[in-house]
Amino acid sequence: MNTTVAHLKQGQKGIIKEFKEDLLPIKLLELGCLPGNQVELVQIAPFNDPIYINVNGSHIAIRRSIALQIELEIIEDTQLS
Repeated sequence: MNTTVAHLKQGQKGIIKEFKEDLLPIKLLELGCLPGNQVELVQIAPFNDPIYINVNGSHIAIRRSIALQIELEIIEDTQLS
């Protein structure tokens, strides 16, 4: 199973690998949802839709159906408290 933005937990981060389909809205691409960029899950709204993410300092609300199309490589938090 590939990890997508929809599978992140609050505060978890990942690097965008690719998109399952080439149907991602142009606006998301313009805001930085591009392969190689880091994404952080900020919050999930009630009823699990929409999902609020941080990409390049921009907070963006996206639908769960779109989040399922953005595949990630999870960034493990290696810092010790």
